[in-house]
Amino acid sequence: MKKLILTGILAVAGLATTMNAQIQKGNWLVGSSLISSNFGLNTGGGYNIAIQPKGAYFIEDNMALGGYVDLGFNKVTNGSPTEFTYGVGALGRYYLSPGEKGVDNLLNHGRWFLEGNVGIGGRSVENADSTTGLDFGAGPGYSYFITPNIGLEGLVKYRGRAGFGSEGLNSNISFNLGFSIYIPTSKAKEVASDVR
Repeated sequence: MKKLILTGILAVAGLATTMNAQIQKGNWLVGSSLISSNFGLNTGGGYNIAIQPKGAYFIEDNMALGGYVDLGFNKVTNGSPTEFTYGVGALGRYYLSPGEKGVDNLLNHGRWFLEGNVGIGGRSVENADSTTGLDFGAGPGYSYFITPNIGLEGLVKYRGRAGFGSEGLNSNISFNLGFSIYIPTSKAKEVASDVR
């Protein structure tokens, strides 16, 4: 019985250590949002299909900086024309430590985070003018680790685009589901050497 209890304690301690290891300084994050739903703030709600790959490097424990690409297809429910969206820019992500600022870790295998982005983005609307502008967003998310290095993620984000030209601010609140892979630096070096 003592061996069983000791094994359980060591497993829990090992899992907690592993969960913190993937968001340590020097590691990489690569992933993508795959499913997105938006709630329009000035155009009405709708649906969209988007792929939003992202990559980031942990400059400090719990803090990653990187970039993103946004390619999507939107259809608004109020009969507006279909639009194609695109963007590229920088992103930052900060993972909250369990108990930090009153935020408790609700699940044993996950971590809350805050994500923000800024870049250039635009939209091309069917039978209408296209626009390009400042693309920005921010919001909270949660990463549930299904393995020590793979997290399933949900992210609620305010997204805006301030058009360069005649179009003003276009914004919505989106809910995204996706995944991230956390690569320790030694494994990242192995992958890079295999690619060469």
